[in-house]
Amino acid sequence: MSWLFDSIAELLVNSIMATLGSIFGGINDVVNDAALEVGVTPGTWNPGVFSMVENLSNTVILPIAGIILTCVVSYELIHLIIDRNNMSDDVLCKRGISSAYNNANGSQLTYGKASWQPTRKVVLYKVPCTHGV
Repeated sequence: MSWLFDSIAELLVNSIMATLGSIFGGINDVVNDAALEVGVTPGTWNPGVFSMVENLSNTVILPIAGIILTCVVSYELIHLIIDRNNMSDDVLCKRGISSAYNNANGSQLTYGKASWQPTRKVVLYKVPCTHGV
């Protein structure tokens, strides 16, 4: 009786192993096909569409991006200059930077000369601005 159970068990094990082997073989074939499809470059997959997209990118998208980037940088530069020179800090003179300040005689523009000290600090000497602003 044990030989009958052994032969049935051996038959079942062989059929299960064959079925699982064919299933895993099919899965491996599908994975290999997918890997080949994924590994294809866009130029070899569809050359017409790829060249159209590449041409569109080079002739339309990159110039528009350059214009937008230029506008943003120019806008930031203008606002940086406006925020820094808001007429309370410094007024540009013809030959240097004049600082507006109040003294006993009223408002007076002065011309600043910079000089280097051994401590590497910039010191401004204030002298009257004799030329027009």
